[in-house]
Amino acid sequence: MMSIKAAGRPGGYIILAPEPDTPMTPAAASPFDLDNDTAYRRWREVKLARAPATADLVVEVGDPRNLSDAEFGALHDCLLRANMVIYAGATGEEADKGIPRRLGRRCGLERLDDNYLSDEDGITSLTVNPQGEHPRYIPYTDRPIRWHTDGYYNPPERRIRGLLLHCVQSAGEGGENGLFDPEILYILLRDEAPELVQTLMEPDVMTIPPGTDYEGGARGAVTGPVFWLDAEGNLQMRYTARKRNIEWRPDGAVQAAVARLEQLLDSDLPYLHRLRLEPGMGLVANNVLHDRTGFRDLPGQKRLLYRARYVDRVAGTGWRDLLGVSH
Repeated sequence: MMSIKAAGRPGGYIILAPEPDTPMTPAAASPFDLDNDTAYRRWREVKLARAPATADLVVEVGDPRNLSDAEFGALHDCLLRANMVIYAGATGEEADKGIPRRLGRRCGLERLDDNYLSDEDGITSLTVNPQGEHPRYIPYTDRPIRWHTDGYYNPPERRIRGLLLHCVQSAGEGGENGLFDPEILYILLRDEAPELVQTLMEPDVMTIPPGTDYEGGARGAVTGPVFWLDAEGNLQMRYTARKRNIEWRPDGAVQAAVARLEQLLDSDLPYLHRLRLEPGMGLVANNVLHDRTGFRDLPGQKRLLYRARYVDRVAGTGWRDLLGVSH
């Protein structure tokens, strides 16, 4: 386990919704075309060669609201290589939602996902909250959270691509996060057996039963793939390791693929990063896999993180950008 320390919605606020992703067949040059092993091998070589160690995920910055060009360049380079970066800023325990909002915009994250129980501005305050409906949802408790991507229950037109967490106060004890790049998981599965990936990309493998929508009303069941390609042909992932309120397609191929995915996530792989966000630190990511250990608040030290979720992906971090291929 690694711990790193470092120095009602307002009127006129509009949440923009994206156009639904256009179903697409990967182009001949796409590394995610299971019939194009040459393109895959080229991308795989660069991806694995440039994958950072945990310590290299952390970039020290001054004020995340006002990054210098050099600071932004360092953040973007890590995002390009790992789909995530940890910034260690100098704002300490300053409780300013302008930090994630302005940093998100600098990274090209504009279309904020307004979700149920988020704050009035669409950014969520993640802290233990015993009020109202909050105790029903694990992010507002001190209990551990298993591997997942955010918004796995969202419908296709509101799938989450970008995620930003900013730590105002860490817990007295615990609260570490695990982080895993979905593109690395894709490589591990495809190298072992391409049919595992093919199964997890089918459009009906994972169903989230009916529940509560982002406005607090009823939503229908949401069915979709685990791995999917967005309209730009970049790999994305929707997944949860929870056992309740999730339905996997009941056939042997799906069960085998899900079991192998779970085994990899529970393994001690070198690509799995574990760390704890301290005040002034944060995560910017293309909605990578993450978990959270349980924690305990102490008097005067109550865990508080701001979470902003986006339907955008961080600008300039696709597979073409990694390879230097024109769009």
